[in-house]
Amino acid sequence: MMIGKRIRLERIFNRDTKRTIIVPMDHGVTVGPIAGIEDIRETVTKMVNGGANAGLVHKGCVSCGHRASGRDFGCIVHLSAGTNLSPYPNVKRLVTSVEEAIRIGADGVSVHVNLGDETEGQMLADLGKTAETAAYWGMPLLAMVYARGPKVKDEYDPDTVAHCARVGMELGADVVKVNYTGDPDSFARVVECACIPVVIAGGAKLDSTRDLLQMVHDSLAAGGAGLSVGRNVFQHKNPERLVQALDKIVHKGVGVDEALDSIKGA
Repeated sequence: MMIGKRIRLERIFNRDTKRTIIVPMDHGVTVGPIAGIEDIRETVTKMVNGGANAGLVHKGCVSCGHRASGRDFGCIVHLSAGTNLSPYPNVKRLVTSVEEAIRIGADGVSVHVNLGDETEGQMLADLGKTAETAAYWGMPLLAMVYARGPKVKDEYDPDTVAHCARVGMELGADVVKVNYTGDPDSFARVVECACIPVVIAGGAKLDSTRDLLQMVHDSLAAGGAGLSVGRNVFQHKNPERLVQALDKIVHKGVGVDEALDSIKGA
């Protein structure tokens, strides 16, 4: 791996644990300025104070979220977009480039693909082309790959999730983000099918903090490389304390009960 990409990945992944806590905050394009991300700089500050490794935003939020002081924070620029106002909400198209992400100071880029959608072919082409460009510039690429379409019966099915991970890996991503399959044994197969780091998405809003911590803990036990979770983090009643608890699990190896105790009452 070329040195530029290695250095940038070390701004996104903890050098010692080889794991990461990424907080996506790109939801404003998809669903609007929902609770928790109205003020991007304030949200970023909470994530940094909690110990998250990186944030993921669209290009216009880089300047809005930039802080001139405090701990450094990895910046991943999301290159593709679509809105839930569209009659085709699963369609994600490129809205910026790797070169633009480099110009504005990104440490990594990401592309979203929904397998099974009628426009899957275009999204796969976008991922493949972006992977070539990112490799040329030494820019880490995170592929968010989900199964969402008319033929998809269960997007959390282990075989389906493994397929998603394999697509991201085979088309040139450096990291792939997929759904958690629900248990460590089935998720271990997903990880085994990809020779790149696999991080989990947060999915739908979870009912409890314990559920989130347990999911993260179990995904790590299966060989996962961490998480890329948005709403279940930034919409928590105390997101900074929640990220601190996630840091204990992801980077310090503590159990769910100990991590949960650290945020009781939060």
